[in-house]
Amino acid sequence: MSVGAAIPRHTQGLQASMERIYAAFIKELLQLRRDRITFATMIFIPLFQLFLFGYAINTDPKHLPTAVLIQDESSFARSFLAAMQVSEYFDIQASAASEEELDHLILSGRVQFGVQIPAHFGRDLIRGERPAVLVIADASDPVAAGGAVSALQGLSSSVFSRELTGSVANLAPKPLPYELRIHRRYNPAGETRLNIVPGLMGTILTLTMLIFTALSVTREVERGTMESLLAMPIRPVEIMLGKIGPYLAIGSMQAGLILGAAKILFGVPIIGSLPVLVALTLLFILANLSVGYTFSTIATSQLQAMQMSFFFFLPNMLLSGFMFPFRGMPVWAQTIGEILPLTHYLRIVRGVMLKGAGFMDLQVDVLALAAFTLAAMIIAVLRFRQTLD
Repeated sequence: MSVGAAIPRHTQGLQASMERIYAAFIKELLQLRRDRITFATMIFIPLFQLFLFGYAINTDPKHLPTAVLIQDESSFARSFLAAMQVSEYFDIQASAASEEELDHLILSGRVQFGVQIPAHFGRDLIRGERPAVLVIADASDPVAAGGAVSALQGLSSSVFSRELTGSVANLAPKPLPYELRIHRRYNPAGETRLNIVPGLMGTILTLTMLIFTALSVTREVERGTMESLLAMPIRPVEIMLGKIGPYLAIGSMQAGLILGAAKILFGVPIIGSLPVLVALTLLFILANLSVGYTFSTIATSQLQAMQMSFFFFLPNMLLSGFMFPFRGMPVWAQTIGEILPLTHYLRIVRGVMLKGAGFMDLQVDVLALAAFTLAAMIIAVLRFRQTLD
């Protein structure tokens, strides 16, 4: 009997209706149990979101990596650095020997802050000459740097409460006995669009490239054209490269359109090398295409392929540093984020566009992205061989 057809008289009534609903309920449960990927998606994605938002997301990051250039060995210099660490916003991880080295540490993204304490800092402070302490902040992510800068400005005269006693106690009050110069680099006005728009290119490419290729093999199976493909004298790696090739071209067009819009509509600068940005964007597109192709060899239907793509896309959005400061997350969340290609691409695209970083400055992220791409392609080819078997 088709749905919506007239129901015989002997099957009418509330009890009969309840029996039919119960039968449909059992049938749906059985189908759901057979489709384990859909069932797992329904159960684990809400739990995953709850877990991430509850434990990993922090919009006020602390213990930010900081490099120092100390040109004065007085107790005042040591007290200033100690006060920074006590504030819990700064974690001194590197000591630079020159201004050039300090600049490189910030440009490469190894540290978020650089602090330079000039020579004769202690002597000038006692003389009441208000020596200047230079703090360089990587403001390409204004949310990550904002809290720490505010905390630094709030250190006030209490920094030297132990040193400024006795004969120099008169220096303790009023304006600070030193000048705090804070240089916000790469996004001095703290404009959110300069941080978000380059990041959007990475998230858009991740979503579209994943979905395109995740459906490639499962579509062949559902349309019944897989047999024709398997009958061709072609190797699995050749099938993979042939399938992802067109999407690599489409992804390149998407990236070009987004870059053009970022430059023309939103005024986002491209300070670094455009060829470097294009080359590394192609590598990132290839990484996502390889992941999507792997999903397509695992999934048994297009719906499952879509669900797996979404399950991969979600941590990319939340743990890569696109929506929330990467350094504000706990170590375990940062470890997961380091595995994801979007994390490294965000550093690359923001580094090239906003900082003018070159290939050598970004070599760690480039190597990580290349290793991820190679691993994903090997898994995809191996999975496709199993599909053939």
